[in-house]
Amino acid sequence: MLAGMPLDITRSGLVAPTRIDPSGLSGPTAGQARGPYWRTAGPRHHVPADVPVTTEQRIVEAVGALPPGSAATGWAALHWLEARWFDGLSADGSPLPVPVALGDQRCARNRPGVTLSEDWLFADDVIVIDGLPITIPERSVTYAARTARDDIAAVRDIDMAAYDDLVDLDGLRSYTARLAGRSGKRRLLRALALADENSWSPMETVMRQAWRGHRDASLLCNTPIFDLDGKHQFTPDVFDPATGVAGEYNGADHRIGGQHSRDLMREELTRRLGIEVVAMMAGRGEIARFQYRLDGALARAAQRRGPRPWTVVQPEKWVDTSTVAKRRALTADQAERWLRHRRT
Repeated sequence: MLAGMPLDITRSGLVAPTRIDPSGLSGPTAGQARGPYWRTAGPRHHVPADVPVTTEQRIVEAVGALPPGSAATGWAALHWLEARWFDGLSADGSPLPVPVALGDQRCARNRPGVTLSEDWLFADDVIVIDGLPITIPERSVTYAARTARDDIAAVRDIDMAAYDDLVDLDGLRSYTARLAGRSGKRRLLRALALADENSWSPMETVMRQAWRGHRDASLLCNTPIFDLDGKHQFTPDVFDPATGVAGEYNGADHRIGGQHSRDLMREELTRRLGIEVVAMMAGRGEIARFQYRLDGALARAAQRRGPRPWTVVQPEKWVDTSTVAKRRALTADQAERWLRHRRT
């Protein structure tokens, strides 16, 4: 179905690139292509000049101008599946190149804005969603992790794909076992050992890895804390139940309006529970400062004596959504109710 067929994109506002057509019926004539009403969208491919260059349009153009059988992969395939945290932008806001899988039997020239992967594709690696060939989530995530710039970025890619329940760790491990001889597989295996299915944002993953890299601990992601009567108290981003120390990532939105007030109320609550909370902020050099504050929190926690007034044991009626499998098992109404807090 893929080979030799032009893209038939069904999403509104997106336009597949076309080749020059001397008749002007299926594409611009050579003269039209040189004019102001068309722009280049890859070698020998064009789209109307007034088509907005959105992230999805960039993905369509990257795939559409490559040989039949090509498919978006990595962040681009996950973005096409509406994964929240794969926006196609680098840390400075510039567009990331669109990764496209060619398979080992294809060849194409590199061009700006596109990254070509010639790793072979398994027979079931490519699916078509809304007219665009993309690699399955397991292939997309493992590719992203294998080619990540460092181990933290690799863990973050896995965590954030699991956030949208596109992949689970068991499925990724099974797929990874098939990747004999692939470059970056060691990084992928390290990342899989550290990944978590219940991280709610990229910076939570960064904070967790900064903690582990400084002080070894068995950390829980977004685990609810209860009092001894089973009443929910709060859910920290990261928690070490062995020490009673929690980590919270506070972005810029935590400094304004009602959010700052809520943070202060949480601070009072955690003091009463005897839980030390270490905040991590955005900014250059913050990891080292976070680790310094973590040392202080762990030292204070070690001095606490007496029974703990909190527990991580969930009461009988609590709905656990900490794994991909448990979230996938929810009905639509249950997901709307129990997962809404993850989207705020």
